[in-house]
Order: sequence, then structure tokens, then C-alpha cells
Amino acid sequence: MKCFYHPDQDYHAPPTFLLRGQPAPSPEGPVRAELLSKGLAAAGLSLTAPSETDSPMLRKRLEQIHTPRYLRFLETIYERWQALPNAAALVAPNVHPCGGASHYPSHPVGQAGWHLHDMACPLSETSFQGALASAATAVAAAEEVMSGASLAYPPRAYALCRPPGHHAGPDNAGGFCLLNNAALAASVLREKFAKVAIIDVDLHHGNGTQDIFYSRGDVWTGSVHVDPSVFYPFFWGSVDEIGCEEGEGANVNLPLPLGSDGETYLNAVATLIEQLNRYQPEAVVVSLGLDVHKDDPLAGLSVETEAFVALGELLSGLSQPTVVIQEGGYPTEQLSANLAAFMRGYQRS
Repeated sequence: MKCFYHPDQDYHAPPTFLLRGQPAPSPEGPVRAELLSKGLAAAGLSLTAPSETDSPMLRKRLEQIHTPRYLRFLETIYERWQALPNAAALVAPNVHPCGGASHYPSHPVGQAGWHLHDMACPLSETSFQGALASAATAVAAAEEVMSGASLAYPPRAYALCRPPGHHAGPDNAGGFCLLNNAALAASVLREKFAKVAIIDVDLHHGNGTQDIFYSRGDVWTGSVHVDPSVFYPFFWGSVDEIGCEEGEGANVNLPLPLGSDGETYLNAVATLIEQLNRYQPEAVVVSLGLDVHKDDPLAGLSVETEAFVALGELLSGLSQPTVVIQEGGYPTEQLSANLAAFMRGYQRS
């Protein structure tokens, strides 16, 4: 299986984020890529860099999942922010729209509040450059699968993406996510395949992915995650969110009790795969979250490392061309071993 990563992702490296009202070291930084790369190497896999991290084609594809004004915001906000008096070194919101606000502001502070939905996405001068490299990595994996260049069938590829993407919606960032890599990969696959499914096995609900495809029937979305009544992202991810319009019935959420063990988690993934198979997609995107591990800094489940072998085996049973996109999984002593365990299981079929 071919694996992709572009080192320009390191350009996004915010030192802190706001946690329970306090500045805290951000777990989403370049060290994640180092640890995940070690995990791939332990599984006998190497990384290939996409040939470019920005192009007119990438921008065109991004506009299929994100609004043009949001992309302009990411590209231009830092310079405009720094022109403000007494501006901080990082772009971070201090006001957010609520109550069904519909007026889009022109001021940088207002736009930061509009587009940055929480305090986990501070932007530096080079954050957009890093996010584009992450997006280009996802595209490279999708193109690899579309071309059938992988040696095995069904064709599979893995994209080591950071910042992650599944909390990024059409018009906003959130939860460390700036551009939605999984949605982008699915959009690329749609250029060849009539029906695509995204299965999200991250600790957190993929609210951005759900939002992008909620009214569409050509991309099925399913997520296993901790119950949002007590866990981030809090406002999305309940079982009654099933899609609307053409997408009605094409969105499935399986929330789990906080602290659930590996058996409960794997049973839920198996159930979600059954739902996915009923949709009969022609290609699949896996949003892979290793943050379900019991020692993850954002811990909400109690999954052991060995369970990732079983997770890989479950997902390897999918018969469709598949792109695996890295989502969560934050620095711990076990992070490398967790990805290696997943890859061992995933490559057994």
C-alpha cells in the first residue's frame, strides 16, 4: 500500500490552544507526523511526497467542499490580522456569531469569529501553507487509488494528514482542522465513482464531514464516536441526524458512552460497516482516528493498542477501492505502535 505525506505540513505548528479557558500546549503539531511515520516504518511502509502542495486544480477541488470566502479567509487573514493595532502573533477569535446570525462581517476580528468555530485553530503566518500540504497529501492518495496504481486489489492508499480535517465544514475550521481532507478525498473519488462512502472511526464525531455532505445522496457518511452530549464537538453527532433532502438516510451516527472499551468500539465499527455496505458504494474513504486509545491526551475511550489490529482487519474487509485519511491520534508513547498495529491488521487481507 502506498503512503503519502508532504513535509510542508510542518508549516502549521501552533504552540498553544485554549483548553477549559486556559492556554495549553497544542497536541496537534509536527511531532505527530514524526511518530506516525515511525509507526508506518514499523509496519514496513514508507512515505511518498506529493509532487506539489498547491495548484489551480487543488483550489478548484477545494471549492467543491469549502466556500470561496472561507478559502480566501485562510489565505489572507494573517496579513490583515497583523495590520490591526496590538494584534496577537496568532489569529484567534474573541467573538462568535450565535442566534442564527446572518451578517458576514468585513472586519478581520469578525471574520475570525465567523470562520474559526472554536479556540483550537489558531493561525500563524504559514498555517494555510501547512493545511494545503495536508490537503494535497489527501488528493495524492485519492488519485493513487483512482488510477489503480496500487499493487493489491482493491487499490488502497494512506494519507498522513496533519492538520486533520473532519471537523472543518464548508465555511469553518474547528477542532484542530482547517481543510477537510476526507471530504476532499471523497470529492476526488467522485470524479470516477458514482457513489462514495466515508466511514469515520475517530474518537470525535466528524461534524465537518457530515455538514459538507448532509443534503447529498452520492456520498454516504457514517461516524462512530463518543456521545456528543458529554464530549467534543458537543453540538453534532446524535443518532437522529440522518441527512436531509437527497441525503436523507445517507448519514449514520453511532455515539458511544464515554470511556467505552475496545470491544464496544469494535462492535460499533462492525455495525457501521454493515450500514455502509447497504449503501453499496463504489469507493470508500476511512477517517482514521487513533485518539480512541486509552492514553491519548484527548482520551474519551479506553481502547488498547492491540484493538487497532482488529480495527485494521475489520476495515480491510471492505471490497471497494479505499483511501485511509489520518485524523486524530495525538502524541503518546503508544502512538507509533497504534498505527503500526492498525497497518498490520489492514494489510492482512
